[in-house]
Amino acid sequence: MKIHRYIQYACRPGIVKTAIKVALIVGTILAVINHGDSIVEGTMESGDWLRVALTYLVPYSVSTYSAVKVLQRAADA
Repeated sequence: MKIHRYIQYACRPGIVKTAIKVALIVGTILAVINHGDSIVEGTMESGDWLRVALTYLVPYSVSTYSAVKVLQRAADA
């Protein structure tokens, strides 16, 4: 039951929109820090691009998780 409620909260348009914004900003900063040289030099390989994608997934997941936990705590109060 908790997983169902988590998914309901995580799919709310406001949470998704905010998480995407956070992922784009934080993910881009992290991607440039971690892979900027390779991107500029054009030496990125398929595994590197997968790591870049995961770089964006992490802040999206953290933002979503944080927002959902706030909503769950408010609902339980």
